[in-house]
Amino acid sequence: MKPFAYVRATSLQEAADAYAAHPGSRYLGGGTNLVDLMKLGVETPGALIDVSRLPLEEIRELPDGGLRVGATVRNSDLAADPLVRTRYPLLSRALLSGASGQLRNVATTGGNLLQRTRCGYFQDLSKPCNKREPGSGCGARDGLHRDHAVLGHSEHCIATHPSDMAVALAALDAEVELYGEAGTTRTVAAAEFHRLPADRPEQDTVIRPGEIITAVILPAAAPGAVSLYRKARERASYAFALASVAVVLDLDDGRVRRVALAFGGLAHRPWRATTAEARLTGAVPHPDAVRAAVDAELARAEPLRDNAYKIPLARNLACDAIAELAGTRPGSPATP
Repeated sequence: MKPFAYVRATSLQEAADAYAAHPGSRYLGGGTNLVDLMKLGVETPGALIDVSRLPLEEIRELPDGGLRVGATVRNSDLAADPLVRTRYPLLSRALLSGASGQLRNVATTGGNLLQRTRCGYFQDLSKPCNKREPGSGCGARDGLHRDHAVLGHSEHCIATHPSDMAVALAALDAEVELYGEAGTTRTVAAAEFHRLPADRPEQDTVIRPGEIITAVILPAAAPGAVSLYRKARERASYAFALASVAVVLDLDDGRVRRVALAFGGLAHRPWRATTAEARLTGAVPHPDAVRAAVDAELARAEPLRDNAYKIPLARNLACDAIAELAGTRPGSPATP
């Protein structure tokens, strides 16, 4: 076992100072991903800065009708919160589809965003992985990559981000609040929080060294908007997404006033489908129009040898989810 220091922070500034004082340190929340990676030898921090007891476990309604979710709010508490279930049902459903009840009782909001890929090459020290060891190569490109990315990947990395919650947050236009070493606070759009692997695949997010996630900010839900999270996986429960979709739909007199569409399991980060959204805005959500819009988005995909199946899978998930929300699924009372 590699020895490491342990610091229990009692304030944000104390946590930031401890991080700066211990090179190679990591923040520890629930530990459901970090501790596993330490056991595998993938993560070898010089110190763990425990932030789990910081006063960041409140879900608070904002004056504009939005919600502020503290970084240490447990996934189970967030999924069960009445305001989340009422105003952001896709977020609750995404959380409930993401892990077992035992893990949700421990995992935190901030930690969920910071979890690392489940790529087998990343977790196996005997295999090359640019994310784990920059410059060593990507073993998955010519190896087993059935579960890997079809959008936004590069020659350096084809891993996917595993979070279900992050996909829902991207569709909800949420923001991630960060506290820095100098005591400054900034926010980053959830859809832009994770990086694509064009140049530095070892950097999963835009978070700066020493920054701490303090909260996730959810904007007020639009009156009348409906939402849904749909996930395809290889077994019925507790599996990572082969593909998933989060949809927020707002109709006005039968036309799309606003739509937000995000895919999971297809890229290094939640993939906000801006091309499809632009095509659908102002249109009647007829199944043919929806399919054409989704196909225009997925035309950017670059599948590898064994994962081209993800494209029709993602298309069908998105089209079915939008049809359910719009009432255009065959057999629906609202079908024209």
